[in-house]
Amino acid sequence: MIKAAIIGDGYTAADLLRLLAGREEVQVEIICSTENIGRKINQVYPHLTGFYDVTLTTADLQEIKASCQVAFLALPHGLSVPMVQELVAGGVRCIDLGADFRLKDAAVYEKYYEKVHGAPHLLAEAAYGLPELYREEIRHTSIVANPGCYPTSSILPLAPLLRSGVLDSQGIIIDSKSGVTGAGRTPQPSSHFCEVNEGIKAYGVGVHRHTPEIAQELSLAAGTEVEVVFTPHLVPMNRGILSTIYARLRRGAKPSDVRRVLEEFYGSEPFVRILPEGVFPHTKWVYGTNFLDIGVHVNESSGQVILVSALDNLTKGASGQAIQNLNIMFGWPETRGLFFPGVHP
Repeated sequence: MIKAAIIGDGYTAADLLRLLAGREEVQVEIICSTENIGRKINQVYPHLTGFYDVTLTTADLQEIKASCQVAFLALPHGLSVPMVQELVAGGVRCIDLGADFRLKDAAVYEKYYEKVHGAPHLLAEAAYGLPELYREEIRHTSIVANPGCYPTSSILPLAPLLRSGVLDSQGIIIDSKSGVTGAGRTPQPSSHFCEVNEGIKAYGVGVHRHTPEIAQELSLAAGTEVEVVFTPHLVPMNRGILSTIYARLRRGAKPSDVRRVLEEFYGSEPFVRILPEGVFPHTKWVYGTNFLDIGVHVNESSGQVILVSALDNLTKGASGQAIQNLNIMFGWPETRGLFFPGVHP
């Protein structure tokens, strides 16, 4: 058995606890908070009643180093860096669900997150936590940069196709729509019920912080700079992301190559499902799960490629992927605690 700390008590922390409930080999020893210190976790999240008897505390890094082997950091950007630096030095492996270790260039991080990175020397040590692409790096690292939800929905459909040279690396358009839990649990006017219900809006147009993360990983896959236009939208549902991706076949590639490459690349992957011809995903099919579904359409005459992906932003887009990374890091079967169908309807 290993003991784990969860630093943060927002929606991603709640989903970590949901998915870890019943795991005999993982004991959640410490849950840290700033808003709910002294309260039981089941008072904050009543659906966890009967599963945990943990009182929320401040983040005491000395206590975490003394009692835990792994820490999940579910914090706003900028807060993880000093904690990870100290915890890793103390022998605690860290899975950061925030943005602090995703970008390899500290200057890009500073530009998009408007903060100076406190430990740029650790960026090279952190493994980007997409298991389907970086499984071996994750296995041996002490720092996992858990990917963003939008990047996961965008990178997984595109990376194998760019790596194999099937798609043109320029002019890729990603149109994504997310449920409101992506905005986090902290109240803000833009996520109030009356602001979100019965409407849809684009936000972060041309400047969203996930754009450089997507471009970084797709450029690594392609071996050349990839041009991406990414626009997210907020839709009135609790959880889920649907991304519609537009790209073009590279000269010399055949329309049949798109499906062939995806099916070959993900054929043995437990959590990526390539849907049959003519079938496109629905967020309800992956609700509460660690699956990412991909639908494929190729216009044979024009070479236009349309990929549609769906995932649960709190599970495969955050906490489920974090636990998938945990399983890899500690040598457990990757599907442990994660392989189950979605809640439907």
